[in-house]
Amino acid sequence: NSSLLVIQKLLSTNAYLGHRIPTSDFQGYLYGFRNEMAIINLEKTLICLRRACNLIESIIRAKGHFLLVNTDPEYNKIVQQMAKRTNQSYINHKWIGGFLTNRKHMKNVQKHFQNFSAHSKLKDASTSSPFDFFPHFRKMQKCFEGIMTHDIPDCLVIINANKNSMAILEANQLQIPIVSLVDSNISNRLQKLITYPIPVNDDSIQFVYLFCNLITKTVILSQSAWPLSRKPLSRGRRP
Repeated sequence: NSSLLVIQKLLSTNAYLGHRIPTSDFQGYLYGFRNEMAIINLEKTLICLRRACNLIESIIRAKGHFLLVNTDPEYNKIVQQMAKRTNQSYINHKWIGGFLTNRKHMKNVQKHFQNFSAHSKLKDASTSSPFDFFPHFRKMQKCFEGIMTHDIPDCLVIINANKNSMAILEANQLQIPIVSLVDSNISNRLQKLITYPIPVNDDSIQFVYLFCNLITKTVILSQSAWPLSRKPLSRGRRP
């Protein structure tokens, strides 16, 4: 049974471990309690994972794109690798207010960053360098280095919902679907805004690796269904 094998894999990542006091809206995802700790029902986790993968598959097949959002330094490397393998945008830094809801301003800021980046490659000492404004440049680099397109994403994929409430609020305001890992201590207010919640122990780095690999495989398989003539020529060449 493939479902049983997947659940055994989830068990090995400690994905089922919740918090001592789960929030009221999370109760429907619980299996029960053990030693006063909430135990997440992995059958429901698996159902939610499949729903999320179906959404990602439909977006990629339609030539859409999603934005990966992570603010936990421990997961930076896996998120960056996943984004590069799948040709998607990512943010591994604190969410910038208005990133989705104030696109005109953000486009200008991003162009400013790109100009700074271009200047940093010039050898002429008389040319203004971004490192003359080093702190400002470094901040922009962290914010925009993973952004590949000016277009609004078709979906947000969030690793740590509790740390990204602003991203969730902005996506919800624009009616952008949200796939997010949700732990048992997520606030009821945030949980209601997440379109595709995945109940899980989001402190488990093993599960985050598993999740990212699953999304990566889903994207690659979906991209393989594109007609050959319509595949992008190279990374970053979106309209």
